[in-house]
Amino acid sequence: MQPTTKNIRSILVYTTVILLMSVVYYIYAYTTQEIPEERETFLAEIGEDFGEVGMGLLIFIYSRTLLKLTLGQGKLAQRLLPDYVSPIGSSVLNQLLAWLNRTHIYFGIAAVAVILLHIVMVDYSHYSHILFFPALLGLVIWQGVFGLFLTLRYSPTKLKKFSYLVHAQFVTGIAIGIFAWFGHMLID
Repeated sequence: MQPTTKNIRSILVYTTVILLMSVVYYIYAYTTQEIPEERETFLAEIGEDFGEVGMGLLIFIYSRTLLKLTLGQGKLAQRLLPDYVSPIGSSVLNQLLAWLNRTHIYFGIAAVAVILLHIVMVDYSHYSHILFFPALLGLVIWQGVFGLFLTLRYSPTKLKKFSYLVHAQFVTGIAIGIFAWFGHMLID
């Protein structure tokens, strides 16, 4: 089997496993756990808007990853698609990717901050018994903390290497998306 097929298959298997586990837990939680009614407070309404902005920021951030894969650039593209040569030679897309690489940190900081505001404003404590939400909170904090270590000028080299390995993972984004989707379906 070619390395390209094996790597893509690994991502698809991981996504399928996370999706199936989420479906099973969704059914379990829906049938056995008490789902609190959504609170219609002023802060909760603003918090919902923050949630939509956070989702948009995450889509923006992960579109950078998809563009890098499309153009065959970056370590992830080389790991997933080692033999891939992009048929797209657009300088506009390369300029867009360069801009996304420069601004990624700022959009990432904004995404973590906005998502944490969303969690606080919709009163996370009412939903903390639903496992999607603590897992999602942990993954968002994980991404933020290890992304921060990558940006700090005086981080030790070993910590930066470790931070890059655990921050720059496509699998974290997949889990964040699936957990957020099922969790929000459950409470809506």
